[in-house]
Amino acid sequence: MDAAPLRPFAAGRCHNAPVRVLVVEDEARLAEAVRRGLVAEGFTVDLSADGDDGLWRATEGRYDVIVLDVMLPRRNGYLVCRELRAREVWTPILMLTAKAGEHDEAEGLDTGADDYLTKPFSFVVLVARLRALVRRGAGPRPAELAVGGIRFDPATRTVRRDGTPVALTARELDLLEVLLRRAGEVVSKQELLDAVWGIDFRGDPNVVEVYVSYLRRKIDKPFERNSVQTVRGIGYQLVPDA
Repeated sequence: MDAAPLRPFAAGRCHNAPVRVLVVEDEARLAEAVRRGLVAEGFTVDLSADGDDGLWRATEGRYDVIVLDVMLPRRNGYLVCRELRAREVWTPILMLTAKAGEHDEAEGLDTGADDYLTKPFSFVVLVARLRALVRRGAGPRPAELAVGGIRFDPATRTVRRDGTPVALTARELDLLEVLLRRAGEVVSKQELLDAVWGIDFRGDPNVVEVYVSYLRRKIDKPFERNSVQTVRGIGYQLVPDA
């Protein structure tokens, strides 16, 4: 964890009761450091040091958000996450791990995690991401996201349009998923940057326009549709079969 000085956030005080966090991490010093930092921010924190215990706590307890390591004793984080979703436990999960490869991140998200942060990490970023997950809440994830002729299966990360498979890259899938989950809403460029590239992204924000263009070429143009629409000066909107 970076040694950046902590500054106060209101994250843990956004409800009348403190936000409850379960941290599943087998590195005792790191787990305790995260616990102390989150408690200082107003969160209530429980610790677990292995996958089986973490699974039990997450299933039996009531938590607002879970911080889940991947490399855990007894049961790894991917298996914990997959099992929680299979049991219809929809508590938001942030995976916190040293596994920094893009395939590792994709696997974590595919098993049902909501966010992925690699070690070493900034505590400020961790808190900000937990705030975002708590705001999003723990609503159930439908088995399939559908708008018009577009069908997206979050479990298999596959897309079809009018029954025809559509091959998308991991980033294009992430972008489409955000738009599908907020179908009909206008989603700002900044919101898409935060959700798809991460709140700590420091590259060119025009990357959103580039990937929207890629998405249109694959899910709209071949089917003579215009589902991904630009709302000038605001952002983008996914509408059914325009």
